Amino acid sequence: MDAVFRALADPHRRRLLDKLNERNGQSLRELSDGLAMSRQAVSKHLDLLAAAGLVTAVKHGREKWHYLNPVPIQDIADRWIGKYERGRMTALSHLKNALEGPPMSKPEFVYVTYIQTTADKLYRALTDPEFIKIYMGGTGPESDWKVGSPIRWKSNPAGEFEDLDQKVIEAIPGKRLSYTWHTLQPMHRDLFATDEEFAEALKERSKVTFDIEPASIPMMGMKLTITHDGFDSADSKMLEGVHEGWTMILSALKTLLEGGKLVADQED
Repeated sequence: MDAVFRALADPHRRRLLDKLNERNGQSLRELSDGLAMSRQAVSKHLDLLAAAGLVTAVKHGREKWHYLNPVPIQDIADRWIGKYERGRMTALSHLKNALEGPPMSKPEFVYVTYIQTTADKLYRALTDPEFIKIYMGGTGPESDWKVGSPIRWKSNPAGEFEDLDQKVIEAIPGKRLSYTWHTLQPMHRDLFATDEEFAEALKERSKVTFDIEPASIPMMGMKLTITHDGFDSADSKMLEGVHEGWTMILSALKTLLEGGKLVADQED
């Protein structure tokens, strides 16, 4: 957490975070525009932000796109802001607005979290049905996790698993898991003004990838990056849905693996 505070102490780095909050997923060139700094200086600031876990970079061709990672800031809120009642609700409200910001301008969702666990246990949590049932609410996914195998889900915990035409693309234990995502379902028809718009949206086929690697700072544990891409546009209804969904799921996964109690556990 000291690294986060040091990173936030510099006004240039705070400005870069503001720019990413305004529009997530920018290249070094885009982030340098309008700043009274050389690209080399901006690059160094981004490296420090990345080392603190506040920014993550994803390669796209010859460029790197940079994304705001709200997890360390949320950790600060949980540890420090929650201890003080004075102005607490106002502070959290402002933090929520700052973290959520405007919709992403690029048609993908990238999220990074750091979890105190091992690579093998993290991969197991992504694939083992007993783990999945705890933090995913008993709806799946279910698969043998071999390349090409189907992935099944339940519409509700009491239902049966259904094949929604999802397939495993890549499965490297302890390192990477990737699979195609399902299309919109009939229940989503009300999100569209016409049958034609809904029919067009049904053609969208995205995919999700989990990358596991040790954090650059050993004490931070394992770095988990989720990239959900392949959306047709930034206005995609599926993109809008997975943005909130993955954030909640990964928060529950982190709590579970670090020995915390989920809400469901507390109610039992």
